[in-house]
Amino acid sequence: MPKAILGKKLGMSQIFTADGKVVPVTVVAAGPCAVIQLKTLANEGYEAVKLAYGEVSPKKLNKPELGQFKKLGATPSRYLREIRVEDSGAYQTGQEIKAGIFAAGEIVDVIGRSKGKGFAGTIKRWNQRRGPMSHGSKNHRRPSSAGAKGPARVFKGKHSPGRMGGERVTVKNLQIVKVDAARDLLLIRGAVPGPKEGFLVIKSAGKLQ
Repeated sequence: MPKAILGKKLGMSQIFTADGKVVPVTVVAAGPCAVIQLKTLANEGYEAVKLAYGEVSPKKLNKPELGQFKKLGATPSRYLREIRVEDSGAYQTGQEIKAGIFAAGEIVDVIGRSKGKGFAGTIKRWNQRRGPMSHGSKNHRRPSSAGAKGPARVFKGKHSPGRMGGERVTVKNLQIVKVDAARDLLLIRGAVPGPKEGFLVIKSAGKLQ
């Protein structure tokens, strides 16, 4: 059965394997998450569970959001995410999910929001080449022609300067190197999206490559 948990990125470190090799890892505080709602094929047309993570002041939530937690007598949470599952009947509302559901060696997909880089030009944002730097050229770092001669308009998807980063990113097929169930920590091999304290969704790999 696919497994999933919500958490936050604490930062990067490294650990040593039994044979003395260094492994770069990202330390993730995973859970505990509360199951707030179950969605079934009969009612909603698909199977899913809604997980809550991270405490928040009740003042920051509206009445419908607070009602979900009050109904279960649960602590209001900052993050709510719906996770598709094969059978939501395997879960119960109010159930707590912790990092211990995963084991060392498992392969997971990690979803986060990339770091925002601010407004960027086409060279940084789209890896375009610069123009000639010799005398007479006035096109050093400017974007190329934006229009088309025939339709006389800018085509959809044209690579232009704009805000870079801050997008949903999924890194697939990362290995869990170690699980600290006592402290609800996952040590995941390699880098994951986002800054320190950034929100993450960790779930069983959908497709191994």
